[in-house]
Amino acid sequence: MDEILIYSDSLTWGIIPSTRKRFPYNKRWPGVFDRTLKELGINVRVIENCLNGRRTVWSDPFKSGRDGSEHLAQTIEMHSPLKLVIILLGSNDFQCTHNNNAWLSAQGMVKLINTIRNAPIEPDMPVPQIMVVAPPKIIKPKGAIANKFANAEKRGLGLAHELEVVAKEHSVFYFDSNTVTSASEIDGIHLDAAQHQVLGGAIAHEVKQRIFYKPS
Repeated sequence: MDEILIYSDSLTWGIIPSTRKRFPYNKRWPGVFDRTLKELGINVRVIENCLNGRRTVWSDPFKSGRDGSEHLAQTIEMHSPLKLVIILLGSNDFQCTHNNNAWLSAQGMVKLINTIRNAPIEPDMPVPQIMVVAPPKIIKPKGAIANKFANAEKRGLGLAHELEVVAKEHSVFYFDSNTVTSASEIDGIHLDAAQHQVLGGAIAHEVKQRIFYKPS
């Protein structure tokens, strides 16, 4: 059995837009991803490590532990051996507490890639493959998160492209979630139930093709 770690934020944690509630595992995209891979004949264990508010490399001034680069190496060490690490981060880099643009956020992703590759795993364990997933483009934030993400839809423009450039430069797999879904119209950031279904299935098929493909 191969193990896949998903390292992400509230979008993957499964927050229900405009609430503080959470979709159950079988309704959020990691659960759909898990089920779809098994239906495709791939025996995997999916490990979720998803924290609300997690950035790539920046801290939250109000909540501790939101710098995604902190403890990432130990997380890889903890769960090794891993076949694959999927990183879906970036949206929180555009909270109002940061004056970031898409290029800066993508440079944060570079640090995460390098951290994974240099994690202190046991000598006989493989360095996991990495897939960077670009989050859905932020649309005008609404509701309770509107102030927190004020103008994020402008500052985050071009993130998918910058992440694709980083993925190519650092030889990791890349998937753009914008090719299959958009952000929720309810809050402009997260995913609705149907969008989780679509994204989880799409990433599963991508992983099967890119990671587990066996030519006949």
